[in-house]
Amino acid sequence: MSQPANPISIARRDQMFPALAEADLDRIGRFGEAVSYAAGEQIVKAGELAPGLIVVLSGKVDIIQGGSFGRRETVVTHGAGNFVGELAQLSARPSLVDVEAIEPVEALVIPSQRLRDLMVQEANLGERIMRALILRRIGLLESGTAGPIIVGPVDSGDVLRLQGFLARSGQPHRVLDSAADPCARTLIERFHVDIHHLPIVLCPNGKLLLNPGENELARCIGLVRPIDAGKLYDVAIVGAGPAGLAAAVYAASEGLSTIVLDCRAFGGQAGASSRIENYLGFPTGISGMALMARAYNQAQKFGVEMVIPDEAKLLGSASDTSGAHYTLAVGGGETVRARSVVIASGARYRRLDMANLAQFEGTSVHYWASPIEARLCAGQEVALVGAGNSAGQAAVYLAAHVKKVWLLARGSSLDASMSRYLVERVRAQPNIEVLAETQIAALEGDDGNLGKVRWRNRDTETARPIRHLFLFIGADPNTDWLAQCGVALDAKGFVRTGPDIGQERGALETNRGGVFAIGDVRSGSIKRVAAAVGEGAQVVAALHAYLARNGSLAVAQQLVRSV
Repeated sequence: MSQPANPISIARRDQMFPALAEADLDRIGRFGEAVSYAAGEQIVKAGELAPGLIVVLSGKVDIIQGGSFGRRETVVTHGAGNFVGELAQLSARPSLVDVEAIEPVEALVIPSQRLRDLMVQEANLGERIMRALILRRIGLLESGTAGPIIVGPVDSGDVLRLQGFLARSGQPHRVLDSAADPCARTLIERFHVDIHHLPIVLCPNGKLLLNPGENELARCIGLVRPIDAGKLYDVAIVGAGPAGLAAAVYAASEGLSTIVLDCRAFGGQAGASSRIENYLGFPTGISGMALMARAYNQAQKFGVEMVIPDEAKLLGSASDTSGAHYTLAVGGGETVRARSVVIASGARYRRLDMANLAQFEGTSVHYWASPIEARLCAGQEVALVGAGNSAGQAAVYLAAHVKKVWLLARGSSLDASMSRYLVERVRAQPNIEVLAETQIAALEGDDGNLGKVRWRNRDTETARPIRHLFLFIGADPNTDWLAQCGVALDAKGFVRTGPDIGQERGALETNRGGVFAIGDVRSGSIKRVAAAVGEGAQVVAALHAYLARNGSLAVAQQLVRSV
């Protein structure tokens, strides 16, 4: 068996590639179907759907990555008692690796739906399998040789956009520098690509995309699939941040058919946090992306259908043989039908009011601080605007990678808007300088790349040769899509709920019966991750009550079973 080279594989190999005992195989048997494969047969091809989780009963199979281009590498060889699969098989997404039988194989194939049944019905065994699937995905992310290949200038705004989307979506990928990488040049020549059309993306299924949008890329790699227009969901959740994912986990685990839409990626603003240290149960802290990825995987474990990225554009209503329900118009002319709707669309990053800001966004102006941005500005001076917790977390994270962080705050100090532990940590970093009562005066640069930042402190103006600017200046409610939907908003654009709308409504219900709002998008909500998760859990009880009142047979049966 080959030895995996990436750190996670070495440290947690036994958990990543567990061997199932005879008793485990007996318990698994009722969830799968027996299949046979001949020696040399390709069982799974990267970019195509796998039949499900494959449990090897006899024989051996190789797991190979990098087969679509470049050097093929055997990740591991599975024998009797091992199983083939990673997170893609949990939600019937295309495989990221090739699977080949190297000798005659007898196996059990467990389709995705039955795999989720196994997770629920065989908790201890399901826990071991789930842990292995997650660790295998982490291994693929660390290896950097699986998934789509992005080819283009590494500092291109579009390359950074695509790379950021895949990273936030937990998708393994590679970036090849078109100016320096010989493999990149080979791809450009093979597909006869004009350099002005860069970046290109080569998907695992062999399809080539020219500077695609996020939705186009997501559809190519199987993250987004066609929506079943004939299906009526119990609940549609708009937004996959902490509130939306919490609602999805609790709703699906209690038997509600659930679909989640988000126009960007899962995690919301919480996913941009480099480290959350005041979330209950994580005394050593956890990155926002890691916390949100756990919630995302947990929701899929319970069968939540994820449609990300896809944007909800209009909330309407309809009535047919299935009864009265809501409709959500989404991208590509598709429609989601649901008995109830949860608005968890959160907030969008606030932008500086500067005429030339847009020309630097994506290349030099950033709204979150991830390893991608840290590599871009390693060893440089950077400026960061903001005085809240997100700004403090980002400043501390960047300080470990850059020469200096200039932290610009409009107020007189950080104490009024930042948690005490973060204020102390910011002050303890020798390469963070806090400038109070300071605002950006001008941005200067050429060809979309920032070269100089000017800021003003009272009557004094300072200019620094800064190429990267980070903005953490708050957020506005993401409710523009509700403008024509009849949902009541407050003066600042947040969704009004409960007694605030002057009707007999629950605390989280809007003026439209069966439409609820939770998390940052709700008027009067506490803008904290824990509060958003709490509202996500709380809204499920309200969903049950509403659906039961409106005669949903499935919900009524579920309520009876839960008594």
